[in-house]
Amino acid sequence: MSINIRPGLLFDIDVIADFQVKMAFETEKMKLDPPTVQLGVSAVMDDPSKGKYWLAEIDGKVVGCLLTVPEWSDWRNGTVLWIHSVYVIPDYRKHGVFKALYQHLKNLVHGSREYRGLRLYVDKTNLNAQNVYEKLGMSCEHYQLFEWMKS
Repeated sequence: MSINIRPGLLFDIDVIADFQVKMAFETEKMKLDPPTVQLGVSAVMDDPSKGKYWLAEIDGKVVGCLLTVPEWSDWRNGTVLWIHSVYVIPDYRKHGVFKALYQHLKNLVHGSREYRGLRLYVDKTNLNAQNVYEKLGMSCEHYQLFEWMKS
């Protein structure tokens, strides 16, 4: 099975938004408002400084995606890419889809003078995802995430 990785494009907005709604419910039992999510995805497409979507395709079908969001690191004098909004269609999990997306990003970082590394956060209860990230060589030993969200 050959996995093609490509940037998300305007015609992908619907599938990306659908994936995000499914991911939020699956991982956090959160019901997102689809029109709001579609506007959020569109905002990224309209303003590349917000981030960039990466899609995984098999035989021309989008089977997974993620969003990279840049963060300036004064410690590293460069940009760290945060991985957000990871989703792989259930039937395509355990087939190397996320691994292909992640390897694509690692290659992008290795080939860049600007990028310094990759980060992501994961829900504490999402043990399956944590196992995948650890198998790919990611570590959770340095930071713990704290947040506050306006209700």
